[in-house]
Amino acid sequence: MKFAHLSDCHLGGWREPKLRDANTKAFVMATDKILKENVDFVLIAGDLFNTAVPGIDSVRLAVEQLKRLKDNNIPVYFIAGSHDFSPSGKTMLDVLEHAGLAKNVAKGGEENKKLRLNFTVDKKTGVKIAGMIGKKGGLEKEYYDVLDRESLEKESGKKIFMFHSAVSELKPKELELMDAMPASLLPKGFDYYAAGHVHVVERGNVSGKKIVYPGPCFPNNFAELEKLKTGSFVLFDNSEAKHVALEPFKVHSFSLNAQDKSPSEVEKSLQELLKNVDVKNAIVTIRVFGCLSKGKPADVAWNDVFHSLYQRGAYHVMRNTFALVSNELEQVILPHASEGDMETALLYEHAGQFKLKNKDISVAKNLMQVFSAEKLDGEKVADFESRVCSDAEKLFK
Repeated sequence: MKFAHLSDCHLGGWREPKLRDANTKAFVMATDKILKENVDFVLIAGDLFNTAVPGIDSVRLAVEQLKRLKDNNIPVYFIAGSHDFSPSGKTMLDVLEHAGLAKNVAKGGEENKKLRLNFTVDKKTGVKIAGMIGKKGGLEKEYYDVLDRESLEKESGKKIFMFHSAVSELKPKELELMDAMPASLLPKGFDYYAAGHVHVVERGNVSGKKIVYPGPCFPNNFAELEKLKTGSFVLFDNSEAKHVALEPFKVHSFSLNAQDKSPSEVEKSLQELLKNVDVKNAIVTIRVFGCLSKGKPADVAWNDVFHSLYQRGAYHVMRNTFALVSNELEQVILPHASEGDMETALLYEHAGQFKLKNKDISVAKNLMQVFSAEKLDGEKVADFESRVCSDAEKLFK
């Protein structure tokens, strides 16, 4: 038995066009490698898309690559993840299944007040696959509480269980606040546990359960680019699971402590730090932290730093200055309060710095509410944008 295990592709997830293109290249690269390995089947353990109703470009990409696999007689089995799951059932995954490009293995129903999952049998290998969906906030745990484990565990033959949840025993320290469940909730006796959701490259044997996280096809945010550098998937062959790197572009990450430096000194230090690095056709991440001796973070000549890197052929450059502060900005200390109270307090505390009047603060609060609106299930992007713009315009009339 030989198969590929992917998860967390998040097609369409990056807003930045160049990084969205890098994600695309990584997914195509995964398909290329899978075809070269001539696997028996492919598992996608959730979050193929970044949303239940993705954009047309993401759908086209998925269809093109899944059709390549189908044309080579390689079936694809999937479950919905926390991003591409929809309680209404309006999800592009159903469209892919109805088109015969992939098969949802998270199927079952209630029986004697228990959730009974059905097995999907791969015709070529005879392996039996069952799966559980993932939901935002780890809410899928309620399904495990009523899961009919006995029927799953007594099934004979080679078995794979697919799930999209964090497992407490394998959760990395930096994700300690992430919702997770103990491995004991997973049914026993499966030969392979194809996991998704946690963007880590991890293999672990927990209480006899061979749990494998393949990592994302491509890093999904700044911190992941710094840590992972590449995307990955798992190739399982003859009882051995091997992670395969997906590197459409090199990633170079730099970090600078700007404590007690001036903006001009920060720029000089960055130029010195970057000068001998081959950044051609590479993604460059720059993290700067600390408290400036004078000036503000915006006073750093970021354009000069970026221009220098692009002149040397960098594919894309991005910075993170979340922890870069200045003595010129007032520090705000808030007591424990609700999110709304904290936002109001911050606006009033900073009003003097930005010359805001009471009327301005009221408008700012309402704008924050308008711009925090979420796209409704099934709502088209154009309609969503029109609704938000309309609500914002009403505030100024």
